[in-house]
Amino acid sequence: MNMYETDELLGQYLAFHFGDSYFGVGNYPARCASICLEVMAGRPKRRALDLGCAVGRTTFELARAFESVDGVDLSNRFIETASQLRQTGEMPYFLREQGELGEQKSVSLENAHLKDAASRTRFAVADACNLGPEFSGYDLVFAGNLIDRLQEPRAFLSHVHNLLASDGVLVISSPYTLLEEFTPRSQWIGGFERNGAPYRVLDGMSEILSAHFEPLQSPVDVPFVIRETARKYQHSIAELSAWQRKA
Repeated sequence: MNMYETDELLGQYLAFHFGDSYFGVGNYPARCASICLEVMAGRPKRRALDLGCAVGRTTFELARAFESVDGVDLSNRFIETASQLRQTGEMPYFLREQGELGEQKSVSLENAHLKDAASRTRFAVADACNLGPEFSGYDLVFAGNLIDRLQEPRAFLSHVHNLLASDGVLVISSPYTLLEEFTPRSQWIGGFERNGAPYRVLDGMSEILSAHFEPLQSPVDVPFVIRETARKYQHSIAELSAWQRKA
């Protein structure tokens, strides 16, 4: 079974998106949306696309400012959950303590002050590398923790400009956890030596995107914590970069 379809991961991601913060690290999906809106200051905010939206927090947050926001993910469970949140504003989940122990928790969009924004969102199960023609003309495309989960990141980066309006902005955030179970070694765009020097994922992204984009600002670090149990957490640091599509 795809791990992104399990009850375990669904509970972890609902807690990640809407639950408590740990170790002084703020809410990552909300922080990514906040940075996107900072980047978009003074720019049109008609339509946005959240690629790899999971259970939807960044999608909802972007809808505070955008006229409409589409959230897309390959996981049926994640999209069903985000859609239910959009419709009802609530969703229960299990927060694991250890083994079979834990407690029932609940997400409330009203408590997160996102209930009004939800009406400006829609969610769809789709492959970020194979989107239909209806996914185009966006002022902003955000890809959060997506680039290192694609089988062919180069193909995605080479065509992502087609999703954007002529003056659109692309924002990518990722901890670059390169794993062959998601991306075959032959498809890595960085994380190795080239010509005797380190060649990182950002180097590869910059090279590929340069055909259609210019960097908008220096990349920034955005930490995040995912709780697995009461005594086990993933603490990662994503790198967020912003790119302006060339006219």
